[in-house]
Amino acid sequence: MKKLGFGLMRLPLLDPNDADSIDIEQVKKMVDVFLQRGFTYFDTAWMYCNFNSESIVKTALTERHPRESFTLATKLHDAFFHSMEDRDKVFYAQLEKTGAGYFDYYLLHGIESGTYPKYEEFDCFNWLLQKKEMGLVRHAGFSYHDNAELLDEILTKHPEMEFVQLQMNYLDWDSEWIQSRACYEVATKHGKPVIVMEPVKGGTLSSLPEDMDALLKAKRPDMSASSWAVRFAATPENVMVVLSGMSNMEQLMDNTCYMQDFVPLDDAEQALVKQVADRLRQSIAIPCTGCAYCTTGCPQRIAIPQYFSLYNDDMRETVVKPWTANFPRYADLAKKFGKAADCIGCGQCESVCPQHLPIISHLHSVSERFDR
Repeated sequence: MKKLGFGLMRLPLLDPNDADSIDIEQVKKMVDVFLQRGFTYFDTAWMYCNFNSESIVKTALTERHPRESFTLATKLHDAFFHSMEDRDKVFYAQLEKTGAGYFDYYLLHGIESGTYPKYEEFDCFNWLLQKKEMGLVRHAGFSYHDNAELLDEILTKHPEMEFVQLQMNYLDWDSEWIQSRACYEVATKHGKPVIVMEPVKGGTLSSLPEDMDALLKAKRPDMSASSWAVRFAATPENVMVVLSGMSNMEQLMDNTCYMQDFVPLDDAEQALVKQVADRLRQSIAIPCTGCAYCTTGCPQRIAIPQYFSLYNDDMRETVVKPWTANFPRYADLAKKFGKAADCIGCGQCESVCPQHLPIISHLHSVSERFDR
């Protein structure tokens, strides 16, 4: 298997402010090119793209290509089952939505200290093995968002799990909270191959400040910022595949170009991305990856990831100006969504954030900047 996977969480939209307006024809073209270039791994989940991603899989992939020509992964998230029966309701609905017949990879989704007890309470590990015995799942594993110590505990208790999906990128590699390196080392110790999510950290590592981008361009003028991030994530030997959420054909063409004949980062390149990471860490006010889990169920319909992105752009200014081009962008979004000031502090967003961000506090900061 080539080391690049197509993450179906950030698909092209006809309207950037409408998560339901997926450009299906564009997705079909992207799927076709991805397969034509020899890549096979597709990753979706129940709630991706406002619950539309798995249906798009059927329209763009399974109804148009032979089942043996691709591998498909999807997931069970703790927010969508509350009984033993619910697990099956979700699973069989996923089979129907995707039209896949079976899943090559199936994951218990987003395990961390707060969600892990629920997966144990509802016996989800054994449930997943039963699906494998039935031939409905080829490989059983889980995605993970917590520290290395808990990961070691889970893999020790559940050696039957075949792989782990981890957040890995050069910004989080030595992060005290994300612990990408430490978690990777635990998975490797247990002999579990790693699938990488968030290699470009929700686009942060695709759109670098000019001075940091210039450092990379000086070394490899032909390579995009994204290519450095994806290649970094794919370089460790125990990485099986790196997922990239590609939202247009340009991104797909770029990724498939340099990953067709993948070349790992050498020592000099590793040192260079570490230098960029050190600089970048000082410039990011809110380390949001833009996954948008927080917006589903927000009672105020606040465009949280978009507001955080605008705020980060403002905070990168060398001098905090009284007005920037981000103010009208914020105003345009606020016409369609709730303002940052509309946050009622219910905590729904913080309960599902994979990065464990203090979203309510950050929204207050956004409001102080833009709600004038």
